Amino acid sequence: MKLLRIDHLGIAVNGIDEAGQFWTQVLGLPMEGTETVTEQKTTTAFFPVGESEVELLQSTQPDGPVAKFIENRGPGIQHVAFAVENIEEALAELKEKGVRLIDEKPRAGAGGAKIAFIHPKAAGGVLVELCQKDLK
Repeated sequence: MKLLRIDHLGIAVNGIDEAGQFWTQVLGLPMEGTETVTEQKTTTAFFPVGESEVELLQSTQPDGPVAKFIENRGPGIQHVAFAVENIEEALAELKEKGVRLIDEKPRAGAGGAKIAFIHPKAAGGVLVELCQKDLK
């Protein structure tokens, strides 16, 4: 498995509009717009910086994973995502190594990406996302 780069940092927030002001007005990053990912029960906003992005995550449902994260830990960094060339191969390799996975098969993420998560217990308490984006 080859990790290409840090694709993005996911930050759980109570509200994208309010939290986004820091990233746009203070740091001067552009916001690429918002997208609701129904399967994940979240609305996302991406702020490109170099070859990576900052992703703000706002829950759309009180039982969603972002809402649960904020309830337990408060707002803040929720996950780190690495870009991979082939997510199916990456997951097969991790499974072969005995790594605990949340997703054994990719699911749909924001922007049409294929994503899968490694369980935080396998990565020292860090939620790790693998992300494959088709080049346009």
